[in-house]
Amino acid sequence: MTINWNEIETKWQRKWAESKDFETNPNEKLKKFITVAYPYPNSPQHIGHGRTYTLADVHARFYRMQGYNVLFPMGFHYTGTPVLGMAKRIEAGEKEILDGLRNIYHVPEEDIKTFVEPIKIADYFHEEIKSGMIEMGYSIDWRREFTTIDPGYQKFIEWQITTLKEKGRIIQGSHPVGWCPKDQNPVSQHDTMGDVEPKIDDKNFLVKFKFDEFIFPITTLRPETIFGVTNLWANPNVTYKKVAVDNEKWIVSEECVHKIKFFEKEVSIIGDISGKELIGKSATAPHSGAEILILPADFVEPGMGTGLVMSVPAHAPKDYQALMDLKAKNYELASQIEPIPIIITEGYDAIPAKQICEKLGVSDQSDSKLEEATKELYLKEFTDGKLNEKCDKFNNEKVQFGRDKVRAWLEENNYLEKFPVLENAPVRCRCGAECVVKVLNNQWFLNYGDEEWKELARNCFDDMNILPNNIKTEFKEVIDWLHERACARQQGLGTKLPWDKDWIVESLSDSVIYMAYYTLSRFVNDETVQPENLTKEFFDYVLLDKGDTSLVASTSKLSEEIINTMKKEFTYFYPVDSRHSGRDLVQNHLSFFVLNHVAIFDKKLWPREIVVNGSVMMNGAKMSKSMGNIIPLRTAIREHGADPIRLAIISSAELLQDADFNMESVFGIQNKLESLLEECSRLKKSPIPELQAEDRWILSKTQNKIAEITEAVEKMRLREALHDILFTFESDLSWYAKRVKAKGREDISGILHQINSARVAMLSPFAPHIAEEMWEKLGGTDLVSKSQWPQYSKENVNATSIQSEELLKSTIDDIVNILKVTKITPQKIVIYVNSDELKSTVYRKILSMMVGGQNNMGVIMKELIADSQTSEAKKMPDYIQKVIKDLHSESEEIKTMKLESAEFDEKEFLSKELASIGKKEFGVEISVYSESDENIYDPKGKARHARPFKPAILIE
Repeated sequence: MTINWNEIETKWQRKWAESKDFETNPNEKLKKFITVAYPYPNSPQHIGHGRTYTLADVHARFYRMQGYNVLFPMGFHYTGTPVLGMAKRIEAGEKEILDGLRNIYHVPEEDIKTFVEPIKIADYFHEEIKSGMIEMGYSIDWRREFTTIDPGYQKFIEWQITTLKEKGRIIQGSHPVGWCPKDQNPVSQHDTMGDVEPKIDDKNFLVKFKFDEFIFPITTLRPETIFGVTNLWANPNVTYKKVAVDNEKWIVSEECVHKIKFFEKEVSIIGDISGKELIGKSATAPHSGAEILILPADFVEPGMGTGLVMSVPAHAPKDYQALMDLKAKNYELASQIEPIPIIITEGYDAIPAKQICEKLGVSDQSDSKLEEATKELYLKEFTDGKLNEKCDKFNNEKVQFGRDKVRAWLEENNYLEKFPVLENAPVRCRCGAECVVKVLNNQWFLNYGDEEWKELARNCFDDMNILPNNIKTEFKEVIDWLHERACARQQGLGTKLPWDKDWIVESLSDSVIYMAYYTLSRFVNDETVQPENLTKEFFDYVLLDKGDTSLVASTSKLSEEIINTMKKEFTYFYPVDSRHSGRDLVQNHLSFFVLNHVAIFDKKLWPREIVVNGSVMMNGAKMSKSMGNIIPLRTAIREHGADPIRLAIISSAELLQDADFNMESVFGIQNKLESLLEECSRLKKSPIPELQAEDRWILSKTQNKIAEITEAVEKMRLREALHDILFTFESDLSWYAKRVKAKGREDISGILHQINSARVAMLSPFAPHIAEEMWEKLGGTDLVSKSQWPQYSKENVNATSIQSEELLKSTIDDIVNILKVTKITPQKIVIYVNSDELKSTVYRKILSMMVGGQNNMGVIMKELIADSQTSEAKKMPDYIQKVIKDLHSESEEIKTMKLESAEFDEKEFLSKELASIGKKEFGVEISVYSESDENIYDPKGKARHARPFKPAILIE
């Protein structure tokens, strides 16, 4: 059956829209509030974006079928500067961006002409993304849609930012930020090419050595090593700059001059000095007054720090090797220098840098192994090292605590100042400029460095569900390193700071608690309320339960009835039950989401769950315009159908793994869905006959699959769940078909209809359009998306039927394997089943121990001998070893079922069930004996080898 995907999808999207299935208001049901990070509309969504939104939609649809009242809304994030930079690049006629719009995104030329206005870009791609979401079948309540520049939302942001300021969470001060020198704005992830969050290392410091009338400023992450400095390094091939910096004169590289201009310093170049002129001269150490030689080193890069480096050869492998290289060349000045050890670390001798370079076989200062040596030694010294007596009053301090004490002491004496750097440089703004670190004065910051605030966030993370669980440590690491973050800027779209209209609330700062606005936005959208009605008193009452309705009514000019209806809506749906986003947002948005919730709301309104997914690769490569492997989502839907795209994305990886999307998997999924639709078209609901062994087995297996798939979806192991729905079911049904065909049965339509109805219902959240079509073919009168998720019933699981069918399958497999090895054509097949009571008792005893987790042969043997019922087991070690091996090869599910179910008559079952299928498979009659039968045919003495669930086999 060939499917017209677009036709089916349009049909069901129209029906969902007509029945308003996804529009939800408070009711008597339990609720689930599912949200996903709203998109920034500066380009259409591609297949990579589709992953996060599809996972969230599966989650929402699953909960709906479980009987919850599910709210799944969507907004659009206009705030920030990306569309400003984009508009400038389009106006300038930049080829790369115009080629992308025309050839990848297929934007009509008449629309591109309007893109010199930033808002036109956002509006165009807003509609493009929304259309794609509808075409993907996302079950969104579109009545609640908003953009972050809508007047109603801006009122909400004014309230949010004012509340944070009143609570002392916003401060004004001087702090380093990522900065675009061209746009003159702080930058965050949304503002950069490749969506890179600028990560500032503010643990980088500048130590001031003296050189005649000049300062030699040298950057270091390890201020405590000042006591071990033996020399300074300068690059003889670099021309350094003499620079007036405030009231001091510095010598630094030209690249450093560019950096410090953004540090709120008065900077002017007053001359040049070559690196060669510096070599052989001395500078004065700030803390001791000692004269420190300046030596040559080509490894000193002018773009790193200040272009000058202090050398601590006892503890810095690079410095040690550079010194040894000079000595090997008989460089006279180097011969005067010996390493000064200042840190004692267990496992290392007096000169640890020498020790680790020799251990790793470092050859010279260009050896790549120096990176590994540096990383290993720095970490070990930081965690386990102690400063020694050469460190003056810091003697015996642990490095991890002494570092800050030394830093503070140097700072107090004006020997040191901060020199923040971009840890993940180079980072480029969307306008194309390379970002720098800028120290902003009188800027507004969210005080994320506040320890009390961090502790509240940690408490929230401890209480909430994080999927997958192993990413929880990443959140805690982010909370640990977070510091003050600029929350306002002077360019871009967004909401003005209520108390300082020269500033606009920064892009990520206005997208932290917006989920609360979803509960109110429909009232603004249908004009029940106007933006001017949304006063501070209104939000305080509705969201924080402060004040009373009469006060709110007087300030907002709203009736008490409307106010209380909106409050009821918020109270019913909040808090967020599950928040979906990509892994790249862990370090910013998702962490800020928690920080701002704990700052503003009572604990009962803190978010309950975060779901984090990996990104999407295309045929093993990262998606990028430069590689030409970006497929816009709507293009993929038109060409291949929404459901195959949804399933290909989900089936390619589990949650946190990067999914590798390829068209081959799409075609395979299309074929699978086509065959399943064809099967559903043939099935009719009919009475279920008296159950036979294979019926009891397939119905029991279906119940177990329902339980497993339900658990997998609840834990967002969606790849596993989808694999079971599409393929494990198929495997079971294939065996069932073989069984009924062997018996010549034609009364199974009712059973297959029941099984496939459950299967299609569980497929529905994953592939909603084709599942509706299948449901209709199966005779469903209502929508499958409105049906109940299949319920697992333990009472409907016949454990004996499952283990007996497993016995049948394994027996047939054993016969097939024997025939494969012997290559004989069978004339006679004889099966011998165990009937020895002691063997059975020992088997069940071993089974109970292995289900309990015990696999050790010695321990099992001791327990068997200690039990009076199985003490004779000491005479049968080979048998016990074989039973343990048998049980090792079985799943925990089968072992548990064997233990839970009553023993059954293997001979009776195989005699009855093996005859038909055995004759069909092997073309001969199969005889079944118990080893204790009087009339047994056993010419080769095979019967004594039979074990429970492992018959002996004779083939002649």
